[in-house]
Amino acid sequence: MNPQIDDWSAKRVWLLGASTGIGAALAVELLARGARVALSARNASRLAEVVAGVAATDAPAAAERSLVLPCDAVEETSLRAAWDELLAAWGGVDVALYVAGDYQPMRAWQIDLAAAQRMVDVNFVAALTFAACVVPQLLQQGQGQIGFVASVAGYRGLPKSLIYGPTKAALINFAEALYLDLQPKGIGVRLINPGFVATPLTAKNDFAMPALLTPQQAAKATIAGFAGSVFEIHYPKRFTRVLKLLAHLPYRLYFPLIRRLAER
Repeated sequence: MNPQIDDWSAKRVWLLGASTGIGAALAVELLARGARVALSARNASRLAEVVAGVAATDAPAAAERSLVLPCDAVEETSLRAAWDELLAAWGGVDVALYVAGDYQPMRAWQIDLAAAQRMVDVNFVAALTFAACVVPQLLQQGQGQIGFVASVAGYRGLPKSLIYGPTKAALINFAEALYLDLQPKGIGVRLINPGFVATPLTAKNDFAMPALLTPQQAAKATIAGFAGSVFEIHYPKRFTRVLKLLAHLPYRLYFPLIRRLAER
């Protein structure tokens, strides 16, 4: 399976999507655990605020172990420039996590092509560029891990997830294929599938979100997953296990059940 990480001290971690939500919480948690963390996102000032927030608490040395690398994930030249800067500074990376994401609730009668294209670009295409940057370096090093934050929405079709769900399903499939190629070569591949997490993206939802987690809880659950060797890290399990079970139902049972649950 995957190499386990129990001690994050001095680990070189690149987080793409670290300005808010799970990504920001991961940056805070990893810096507090002694990791060297490169933070990337479009909002440079917000990235600096994340680092400053950690440095002002009980980890004053965090600023010395952080590297702020603003970039736009959907712009290949911007993303590659951030990666090149990271390599120049650190010479490599131990863990690279793609946490960036975009979400717009959408139904069949509300198709917005611009919003749909944005979700495709952020949730999947940019993840491919991320992998194209990182994987050759991991293979050259002969060690390291790459991970992607997808979603349980990628398990199967869901209401209001007309575009978001398929982009996450594609990311799940991509991570599975990467694992098949890279695990025999000693490179770890992680797939992180959260349930509902309170972020600016889920704030767009107008329905009840069962088992809602804070970003801090999600970050801790993600890091706990790295202490094991599993491919998929999913949480909270009281919710994700139900969705996994539903995903195995035949369509004649799945469709009416999901409709009834969505109407609650």
